Amino acid sequence: MNWGEGMKNINFIMKYLKKEKRLIFIAITLVTVSSLFDLTYGYFNGAAIDAVTKLNLKMSLIYYGLYFFVSIFSNNLFRRFGMYLLNKVQLNVVNNINKDMYIKILDMPSLAFEEKQSGEFINRVTNDAESVSDSFLQLLDLIIYFLGSLIVLVYIFINSYIIGILIILFIILLYFITKKFNPMVKQANKSVKEANDNYTSIVSETVRGIREIKTLGIKDNLFKQVNEIIDNLFDKRKNEMKLDTKYSIVTNIFRVIFEVTIFIICAILVCNKSISVTFFAAMTYYIYRYTWVIENIQSFSKTYQKTKVAIERINEIIENKLYKDVKFGNINLDNKEKKIEFKNVTFGYKDDDLILKDFSIKLEPNKKIAIVGKSGQGKSTIFNLITRIFDTKKGEILIDNINIKKLTEKSLRENISIIRQEPFIFNKTIKENFLLINPNLTLEQIRNYSKEAYIDNYIMSLKDKYDTKIGEGGVNLSGGQKQRLAIARTLAKGSKIILFDEATSALDNESQSYIKKSIDKLVKDHTVIIIAHRLSTIIDSDIIYLIDEGKVKISGTHEELLEKSKEYKELYQNEG
Repeated sequence: MNWGEGMKNINFIMKYLKKEKRLIFIAITLVTVSSLFDLTYGYFNGAAIDAVTKLNLKMSLIYYGLYFFVSIFSNNLFRRFGMYLLNKVQLNVVNNINKDMYIKILDMPSLAFEEKQSGEFINRVTNDAESVSDSFLQLLDLIIYFLGSLIVLVYIFINSYIIGILIILFIILLYFITKKFNPMVKQANKSVKEANDNYTSIVSETVRGIREIKTLGIKDNLFKQVNEIIDNLFDKRKNEMKLDTKYSIVTNIFRVIFEVTIFIICAILVCNKSISVTFFAAMTYYIYRYTWVIENIQSFSKTYQKTKVAIERINEIIENKLYKDVKFGNINLDNKEKKIEFKNVTFGYKDDDLILKDFSIKLEPNKKIAIVGKSGQGKSTIFNLITRIFDTKKGEILIDNINIKKLTEKSLRENISIIRQEPFIFNKTIKENFLLINPNLTLEQIRNYSKEAYIDNYIMSLKDKYDTKIGEGGVNLSGGQKQRLAIARTLAKGSKIILFDEATSALDNESQSYIKKSIDKLVKDHTVIIIAHRLSTIIDSDIIYLIDEGKVKISGTHEELLEKSKEYKELYQNEG
């Protein structure tokens, strides 16, 4: 690990630990005091054994009594409570990292979710913060224990500089062994995380799309693909396990050589009367302190490699290393007319593939406005730009003559709502879906909005009425019911600009009729814009815009376009 990378990791953890400094100070003090008491165990044990060799049972029992008293007092009072506080710090750190990551994911631009798998984001939020905090606790425990071992080392040097030098040489050798394995451990862990991201994504998609999987009859084909993903994850984990085993074998051999060497040297020194029996007996205790350090350095080394990967993945989100945050302005929209205008807008999802080219259009309020055209001509792109899911490459979009980039995020989101062909409904009760929009809504208000969207009668016919749980993605509702619920939810939000993206294209005639009634009500005091493939659903629009090759080809009423536009007439006739 290079110094710069290490400092970045330390700074990242310190940012969260600063909030817990009082608890950490108390905890470290308690654990450190406990560790200092631990240092007496070896001496008491050695002195007791020495007393036995001199047939002094009374002194031997006194030393073992002190050993017992210090052990009970140290471990159960100081250490246990100190570790309790450290575990509390760990929970707080995980909690704060998870909150920061979640809000950052909410703020990330839509491009991030186009390019990254959902499983990757899920794993980063749910697993990586836990890895970081686990590493912190393990490191803290290791440091405290290591400091105690340094004090013991002073005691060892006082009694035998030969044993002290040997211990230092073994620690240096351990450092080089660890340094050799660290890069391999990190790479293996990174590969496992990437494979696990892929697996989590496919499982998430399977759960969300289980009905389609069954009805399409693709279960066997999908399983073959998932089987390959699982096998790949297995291979990565197996490789990580092999490396772990190899590392453990090397360090275990090193530990045994270390112990036997120290015992042999101590035996020689006792026989030469260079050290006392008390010191030799104490070393039979203290040597395991150093082998514990060796084992835990090995364990922490593996944990830390995982932590470095986790910190890198967390930082990519929290420090905006992958994508820049969308920047908003400081202007709030008032309750004016909500007129929308595109001025010479150019946009493409890829720089070399433009969808809108010098596109201009004015969309007036209190009218039923429809946008039609062949697939791929930029209809849905217009909505993505109005809502700033994506930003224009050139040109500007104005609402009441204000560039939308100058609006605050709150103002933009409050004033614009979009109802898609498949609206996203949260896996909560119907009432809870409304309360996400406004926690202060009463049931009476919710019912009034639902009545305006022609969905209240259906909800009241359900056993649990507005306390009915909808199911993931709204699976317990039909397409038309989801559409009407989405409209009611939008009414509760109070947006003055409402966008319908293919909102009626997949509905039966009855549902389509309900949606049409809702839209006709909205037109009176909203800016309503509809994208439609089925032209029969928008023939009564006040104005229809035909989009072709990224520009407005022609506009007018349905009758006017049938008369003036060959392309529009073909679209309408082909529908039948």
